[in-house]
Amino acid sequence: MEEYKTIASTFLKEVAFGNIDLAFKKYVAEDFMHHNQYFEGSRDALMQAMKEDHKTNPNLDFEIKKVYADGNTVITHSLVSKQTMQIAVVHISRFENNRIVELWDLGQIIEKDSPNKYGLF
Repeated sequence: MEEYKTIASTFLKEVAFGNIDLAFKKYVAEDFMHHNQYFEGSRDALMQAMKEDHKTNPNLDFEIKKVYADGNTVITHSLVSKQTMQIAVVHISRFENNRIVELWDLGQIIEKDSPNKYGLF
């Protein structure tokens, strides 16, 4: 499980800072699928979407706050800082043969004036 946590974390950091081709080549299975509702569910579709996002709105910072593992599944809870906003993101990665074969991502913009003193972390 520790190896999966390391792979998931490294993959997300590489992608966050624009090393998308390298990250997919090293850590993602060829038969990968994802569950982002805004894109077709293939490996190539997500790669292209990540490249376009990085080009138009690059991340200024990316920090993984928590990492959890259960069997072949890893969950990360991260803070993404972009030029105009901060986003709390949860990624769920499922592994086979030390490769990410399935990915879910859920994000929420962090409101500056939230009444909740505990925040999203």
